[in-house]
Amino acid sequence: MATKSASASRTEEIFEQLRADVLNGRYVPGQRMKSAELAERFQVSLTVIREALTRLAEQDLLVANPQRGFSVRTLSIADLEDLTSVRIQFETAALRQSFERGDLAWETTVLGAHHTLERTPVVLPDGSFNETWPTIHRDFHRALLAGCGSPRLEAITISLRDSAELYRRWYYAMTDDHDRDIPQEHRDLKDFALARDIDAAIPLLSEHIERAPRRLIAYAAEHGLDTMPVQS
Repeated sequence: MATKSASASRTEEIFEQLRADVLNGRYVPGQRMKSAELAERFQVSLTVIREALTRLAEQDLLVANPQRGFSVRTLSIADLEDLTSVRIQFETAALRQSFERGDLAWETTVLGAHHTLERTPVVLPDGSFNETWPTIHRDFHRALLAGCGSPRLEAITISLRDSAELYRRWYYAMTDDHDRDIPQEHRDLKDFALARDIDAAIPLLSEHIERAPRRLIAYAAEHGLDTMPVQS
């Protein structure tokens, strides 16, 4: 029983490590994940590696090909442009409704989510990416839109944001955008929400969504990373 538990723990550890490697750009878009090399790296069986790779494919981080095995999801400029455009349409619509319909409880949730985000560093003291930050970041944006009063609209915006996660992580890993003040963008979004200043909030949210894809698209074009549309 202890051996089985240890094996499951090791499998989970390998999955989490490979997931972090993909999200942090250790493997570039479209790169093959060679099972034999990974088995050697982690000193485990091919079965354990395939299980981890299969789970990553289920999360849409990898693509499974019957002939070539697993590879990292491709970076498609056309897909990223389309996803960004649709996100802006739906998230700004949800934000507008939240400003119109949100009550005191909504304001309190926005404040609390921002308080947590403000105190969660993107980078840890050792220089590594803080894997907790994306969840806290997602919670803040969900809180902003949660006052819209439409579960379906909320669900659409959440699904679109989740689809953008790998692109967002590639932006952090691959581009150099040091002049951006993301914490201030979040502070302004919070303040505009509390003031119900929709005229200021809509262009800020649109730019907040669009800036990372814009920089990533420029990087992809410069380094020849653009490929065919993302495979499902």
